[in-house]
Amino acid sequence: MRITIAAVGRMKAGPEREIAERLMARATAIGRANGVTFASREFSESRASSAESRKSQEAAALLGALPDRAILIALDENGRSMDSRAFAERIGRWRDDGAADLVFALGGPDGHGQALLDRADLRLAFGSMTWPHQIARLLLAEQLYRALTILTGHPYHRD
Repeated sequence: MRITIAAVGRMKAGPEREIAERLMARATAIGRANGVTFASREFSESRASSAESRKSQEAAALLGALPDRAILIALDENGRSMDSRAFAERIGRWRDDGAADLVFALGGPDGHGQALLDRADLRLAFGSMTWPHQIARLLLAEQLYRALTILTGHPYHRD
C-alpha cells in the first residue's frame, strides 16, 4: 500500500521540516518491511481572487492527481478526531482490505474545496483548533509513523 501526502503549498526549510523528514524516514523504514511505501506531492496555491475560487481550483488539482480507487483522507478542522490507536486501526483495515493507495490531502490557507470534501472517504481533524500548514504536516508525519509502530507492535506508542 502506498501512502501519499498531497499538500497545497510548500514545506519550507526549518525545524518543522527537519522533524517531519526524520519521522517520514522512520516511517519509510518500518513501512518497507510491512508492505507500506510513502510518497509526497506538493501543489501550488491558487492565485484566484476569492477564497471559494482558490479552494475550488486547489481541490481540482488535488482530485486530478488521485490514483484510481484511492482512499482519500482530507485533513479538515471540522473532520473527525480519533486517537492514535483508532487511526492506526483504520489504516490497518484499509491495508488488510487491499487498498493500494491512501492519499492524505492538506488544503491551502483557505481550506479544502467542497468537491474534495465530498469525495473524501474520511475527514480527519487534529483537534478542533486550526494548525499552521507546517505543523499540520509535522503532526501527520508523526501520526503516520506512530500508526505503523502500533500496527507492527513496536514499543514507541504507549497507551
